[in-house]
Amino acid sequence: MAISDPQIKPRPVIRQLDDAAINRIAAGEVLERPASAVKELVENAIDAGATRIEVVIADGGKTLIRVTDDGCGIAADDLPLALSRHATSKIDGSDLLNIHSFGFRGEALPSLGAVGRLSITSRVNGADAATINVAGGKTGDVRPAALTSGTVVELRDMFFATPARLKFLRTDRAEAQAVSDVVKRLAMAEPFITFILRDASNGDSRTTFRADAQSGDMFDALHGRLQTILGREFAENALAIDMEREGFHLTGYAALPTYSRGAAIAQFLFVNGRPVRDKMLLGALRAAYMDVLSRDRHPVAALFVDCDPTLVDVNVHPAKSEVRFREPGVVRGLIVSGLRHALADAGHRASTTVSTATLGAMQPQPTGPRVYQMDRPSFSARSMTFQAQAPGFQEAPSARIEPVIDDEPAHLPLGAARAQVHENYIIAQTENGIVIVDQHAAHERLVYEKLKTQMAENGVAAQALLIPEIVELNDNDATMILSIADDLSRLGLTIEPFGGGAIAVRETPAILGEINASAMIRDIVDELADQGDSASVKAKIDAILSRVACHGSIRSGRRMQGPEMNALLREMEATPMAGQCNHGRPTYVELKLSDIERLFGRT
Repeated sequence: MAISDPQIKPRPVIRQLDDAAINRIAAGEVLERPASAVKELVENAIDAGATRIEVVIADGGKTLIRVTDDGCGIAADDLPLALSRHATSKIDGSDLLNIHSFGFRGEALPSLGAVGRLSITSRVNGADAATINVAGGKTGDVRPAALTSGTVVELRDMFFATPARLKFLRTDRAEAQAVSDVVKRLAMAEPFITFILRDASNGDSRTTFRADAQSGDMFDALHGRLQTILGREFAENALAIDMEREGFHLTGYAALPTYSRGAAIAQFLFVNGRPVRDKMLLGALRAAYMDVLSRDRHPVAALFVDCDPTLVDVNVHPAKSEVRFREPGVVRGLIVSGLRHALADAGHRASTTVSTATLGAMQPQPTGPRVYQMDRPSFSARSMTFQAQAPGFQEAPSARIEPVIDDEPAHLPLGAARAQVHENYIIAQTENGIVIVDQHAAHERLVYEKLKTQMAENGVAAQALLIPEIVELNDNDATMILSIADDLSRLGLTIEPFGGGAIAVRETPAILGEINASAMIRDIVDELADQGDSASVKAKIDAILSRVACHGSIRSGRRMQGPEMNALLREMEATPMAGQCNHGRPTYVELKLSDIERLFGRT
């Protein structure tokens, strides 16, 4: 009797998967969680020309997702075809690079029907409404239904056909938050559409988000929509962005550096209206704020890049959250320069949240019942008060204030200096309030901007190495870094090929002093591989200039005369980004007279 060899395995047989298995596999790529389903269905509603979209979920979307729109609808004869894989009305398949719609793959509806219980009810103008059901990939017949217009897509018991996927879902609250984030991102992209999100868990129906359609031009509509979603404070502290370069158009709003967040949770990027999470775009946003924010703070922005569809490939990932640009360098440069121009044009402006926080810190704590109305003091009481305020009383040395009286006009943006307190803070009077300036932080930004201007005008001085430093790289890395050799040379870093994958470093930026050239080259290579561009050398140079500015600025504790203080205020008004120091902290706080009077109960 022959004994089988355990090392010999049976030859695998190639099989054709059935449609149900194919749809479940496809659903695994497109539908990660309920928020993914909401995204696909809302995008379909937008593509259908809807002006009002309502989303209802229950239990974080696990048991119910219902999307209702007033779009063009689906004809009864087309309902079965809509549930077939790779069937779509968005494209004809002739040109996958010329895509003008959100959806185009024809995978969402059949994928939803493969993992849950799906029903579609729709009506087109001039015809009766119809409905169709599909559960676990099994499609029913088309039946008559009652519906005024548009389409209602309802998904129940998501992943009931693939119960293993349910184990990977998070809590109902976390899934509901993810759905809310998706709806808000799409609402940013379409400010002229009304979006409503309701939670129907436990038999209730409460509205968790609503954004009514905006009117006016695109910038006004977007500003109103962002105020609804990101809040009034963002709208007050946001700078309008509008720049165009080589076929790419950048629009949107970006917040002042002093209005920043502790995490990168408020950065919204769109390409041709499509919400994306693109590493290159996020890197460009971070680079634009590089020398106005510290590393532990993150900018807040909603940016829209629009271009001819042939310049960007959106068919990179089934979820369509990633894109590839034909000219990524142009897009990155557009974002960096567009944001930096907007920040420079903002001049000395700082965010209103700084003043709000200051007023909050100054608010007296109640010690008893609040008095809303007091009797007007008598004439004698007022006279005693005026005498107590008259000169002649000995001041406490620790609270000494040097008065400044001159002819400097108070109608200028930062007003006229009136005093210096604690030998570090300048008090200036404006037409409708006061300004408190941190003299060291303000002068630090002024010196830093001067140094950067001088560096840009005169170039970066390079120091030649007595013995060139040889850095061994692989061929791909060497080719990659040599492709930007001219850009590095303008920053004082001169490199040359040295055979094979080796690079010879002949000059380094003089301002950096003695550096580890090999480590710098490898950092640049890593950035190029990760982001397609590198700012390592410039970042290091800017960091040195920032330190020089810090040590060369007016120190805390120095007593200043009136003309010096006013000269500092005038220079701040004329210097870009003077509202924050090199580390993103505010250089001044403005308090309106009305706010000050409110503190003292005078309003």
